[in-house]
Amino acid sequence: MASVSAAMVKELRERTGLGMMECKKALTAAEGDIEKAIEDLRKNSGLKAAKKADRTAAEGKLRIQIDGGTAVVVEVNSETDFAAGDTNFNAFADKVVAKLAATKEADVAALMAGELEEAREALVQKIGENITVRRPAILEGETLGAYVHSNGKVGCVVVMTGANEDVAKDIAMHVTASSPRVVRAEDMPAEVVEKEKEIIKAQPDMAGKPEEIVEKMMVGRINKFLKENSLLDQPFVKNPDQTVAQLAKAAGGEVVSFLRMEVGEGIEVEHVDFAAEVAAQLKG
Repeated sequence: MASVSAAMVKELRERTGLGMMECKKALTAAEGDIEKAIEDLRKNSGLKAAKKADRTAAEGKLRIQIDGGTAVVVEVNSETDFAAGDTNFNAFADKVVAKLAATKEADVAALMAGELEEAREALVQKIGENITVRRPAILEGETLGAYVHSNGKVGCVVVMTGANEDVAKDIAMHVTASSPRVVRAEDMPAEVVEKEKEIIKAQPDMAGKPEEIVEKMMVGRINKFLKENSLLDQPFVKNPDQTVAQLAKAAGGEVVSFLRMEVGEGIEVEHVDFAAEVAAQLKG
């Protein structure tokens, strides 16, 4: 039996896009013949995962797990919402968050190495969609609370001092619904404030007004913008007569930070006009 070198495995991986273990098994079965290994893979479903690898996975689910003073968050993506509802997909997502909680490994490649990557590839083969894992995050604090919307697509972890987990969970639910940008107004990045000022100055009702009037109006609108986008200043969703800051204080706590995630954030989805694509192919 011909030996299989690391260089051969590397070449087959580059040519097929498949995982290291799958390439090694194919080469071993083909007795080191790369062309035969590729042919064998093409005869079965072995190249299915590689063919899917360039397809956008922007649907999926969030997973959050809290253990003591540590919370972990991870996003597991699929191409369609239908696949994200599959029991096998959800079982895989559970495995991912469990490993993240156990290892505290925030690097995706390191987190997925070994059995988890093999499980991902097997899932791709089974459901026929690209599956990806991204944005693993670890948060630590005295009091932690988490909330994930019933659709599994939007969630939040809130870190507090004092109070209790129920209060932190309520605030996490508020963040999920209201989407504040920062905890406090002073946390808003200067470049965001400057951009908002530019937008306000360009508004039609500012035209022709004296500079001092424009400045006065702008200050008022900037303050309104900061209040609307700062967690502590927002009216609490379950009791609009109380701000989030007042809720935290009444519970003997203080909000330190929050992490809000929404499935698909930052993923550029290519919208394909299938009718035009088919027409172009027929024309060609």
